[in-house]
Amino acid sequence: MPSELRFCRNCGFRLGEGVAEYTETVRFGNDARLAVGATAGKPVKRRRMSGIAWIFVGLLVFFIGAAAFTAVVTPLRRHTPVELRAPVSRSWVGVDEFDTTDGGVTFDHTDLIGGPADKAGLVGGDVITTWDGVTVTDDDQMMDLLTRTPIGKTVDVAYIRDGETKTTKLTTISKEEFDRLSRAFEKRPEGRGRFGYEDGDTERVEIPGTKMHGVKLNNISPSLPADMAGVKNGDIVIQFGDTPIRTRAEFLIRVRAAVPYSTVKLTVMRGDEKIEIPVKMGRG
Repeated sequence: MPSELRFCRNCGFRLGEGVAEYTETVRFGNDARLAVGATAGKPVKRRRMSGIAWIFVGLLVFFIGAAAFTAVVTPLRRHTPVELRAPVSRSWVGVDEFDTTDGGVTFDHTDLIGGPADKAGLVGGDVITTWDGVTVTDDDQMMDLLTRTPIGKTVDVAYIRDGETKTTKLTTISKEEFDRLSRAFEKRPEGRGRFGYEDGDTERVEIPGTKMHGVKLNNISPSLPADMAGVKNGDIVIQFGDTPIRTRAEFLIRVRAAVPYSTVKLTVMRGDEKIEIPVKMGRG
């Protein structure tokens, strides 16, 4: 082999004697632009992706992104509190909220005087056991039943009060009707009733020897309707007018709903004695 022949260490092509040929070979060889068997000094054109290949890549990215989004969002929705989710159309019954309890669901008080629960004779403390023929087990199921119950439908309701199972019929209403009735009550010209007691100083107690609960009054305000009617500290209210009283909140709602200056028959337990006391309501 002639001693004057030189070869590129990168690509193996022979280097010419001319300076220009040597420069071109080294430049293109270092850039890896010469294909095996191609003419020395001429770069090979780079291949570009076809349109079909770009479509394939785009679809792949889309499906990977969709899978990642689903994996993140689905668990978040499952753990999002019901009250923070988008509202859905459902039937309304006019109670504050349902809580799971032994045998079904209960609630603290009726939310609307003249609403479905009130008309059906339900009061705070009642335990709903069946709704439209379906056994109720917890509050989530109860809300699902309300979602699936058509607005305006009359359903059969079984409930427990004072250890006894009772039945009633309840006709549901829409959220719009609930809001309308609430506004009408708030704006009624008669105003709210006033009884004359400290609501924060009451307690829900069980009547000895029974499964009945009532509201014990521990602080009767002097010179107000209850005091003037003869209600005493320690009396346990079990009925206000025609409404059984089983929770503190239910009693407060009924007091406020009473027509001012009307007379309401109050039934209390004083020791072992049941006493009926007519109370002329004030205005709150």
